[in-house]
Amino acid sequence: MSKEEKKAAKKTAKKATAKKAAAKKTTAKKATAKKATAKKAVEKKVTAKAAAPKAEAKPVAKEATKKAAAKPQKSGGTVTVEQIGSPIRQPKKQRATLKGLGLTRMHQRRTLEDTPSVRGMINKIGHLVRVVDEAS
Repeated sequence: MSKEEKKAAKKTAKKATAKKAAAKKTTAKKATAKKATAKKAVEKKVTAKAAAPKAEAKPVAKEATKKAAAKPQKSGGTVTVEQIGSPIRQPKKQRATLKGLGLTRMHQRRTLEDTPSVRGMINKIGHLVRVVDEAS
């Protein structure tokens, strides 16, 4: 090896060690920053728990009305839906909605209860289905 080659090799070795040292410093800084943010988050949780007032006992009557309101309202009618579009090249959610309505083939018809949830499903995939009959 010539003197010039040796000098060049030393320079590259120095650069490599400098890069390694810089990388170690940045990882150390990141680790300390993560620890600091974790400590702050824990402190916020502790102070939030201490500052929060205790929950009052809720009357049982309110809970019963909430449960009754959560159930879908049946309007007593039915709706007949026909699949007119293919689920090919449609998002998975739309394919799942078709299956949820019970439609698996083209031009298949299903008579379903006329509930808000069924109406919502029909609206979501309105381009794939059509309402044939709305019986009361």
